Amino acid sequence: MSDASARVADSTGNWVDTLAPPWARPYLRLSRFDRPIGSWLLLMPCWWSAALAAGIAHDSGRLPLTIVLFFIGAFVMRGAGCTWNDITDRDLDDKVERTRSRPLPSGQVTTKQALAFMVAQALIGLVVLLQFNRFAVLTGIASLLIVAIYPFMKRITWWPQIVLGLAFSWGALMGFAVTFGRIDVTALVLYGGSIAWVIGYDTIYAHQDAEDDALIGIKSTARLFGAHTHQALVLFYGLAVVLIGVALASGDVRWPAWLGLAAFAAHLASQIVRLRIDDPALCLRLFKSNRDAGLLLFAGLLADAVMRAA
Repeated sequence: MSDASARVADSTGNWVDTLAPPWARPYLRLSRFDRPIGSWLLLMPCWWSAALAAGIAHDSGRLPLTIVLFFIGAFVMRGAGCTWNDITDRDLDDKVERTRSRPLPSGQVTTKQALAFMVAQALIGLVVLLQFNRFAVLTGIASLLIVAIYPFMKRITWWPQIVLGLAFSWGALMGFAVTFGRIDVTALVLYGGSIAWVIGYDTIYAHQDAEDDALIGIKSTARLFGAHTHQALVLFYGLAVVLIGVALASGDVRWPAWLGLAAFAAHLASQIVRLRIDDPALCLRLFKSNRDAGLLLFAGLLADAVMRAA
């Protein structure tokens, strides 16, 4: 198989295709390093939580190191999760136009090779996790159960995005676990807000595959909401803003954090206004733009943490 035909259908012209050694490309595609948006979205709640917890503690001394460790952990663990997802979905991916060129269904790697690569990524994640306190280590390990069951949810429920939200929002708990060695109400409310955000943006993402999913019996909130997706997004994005706002109020944040939340809310509102569910390319662009929405909120929380620690 030529490298051009081995490229994943919705990801071409990236650094993996052009710069990575040929032998490494299938593995980098398995871990989605050719499409890092998912790693960024997994990282955002981690950074929100770390910055909010540092602000509450009035101590930002360890925040830079925590930010770096969360960055590494998010990218390798998202890679491990995607590898696991591709292993469990290898037969389904072969039936969807956008995913049949992934490394496993296209034969670029074997299932045993993919499993070994998944374990290697998980071990790197464990090394990162062990830099934190015992409570944070146990909290991080607990997330693996959700990660393990997520790929099967789209076969049995119309709401797999909830399970994805539980997994991708886990970082909202980790910042508090790392900083305080506990999870309090503020962290749980932030977690709830992040879950609502994930349900919203992954519904947008799932509209790319709605027709193929219907043919092979895969369930999603995109298919469930259908023409009512805009109203559903108003509900879930609105709930995300409200719950995150409650968490910020509980953390007694100052004006930079509120400014970040306002920018985050405005970004989400613009997505709803612009969305056309019958335009897959637009759905992908709007989904990817959630990294920028998350960074706007993080910038406000980071400025707040620095201000309160001064």
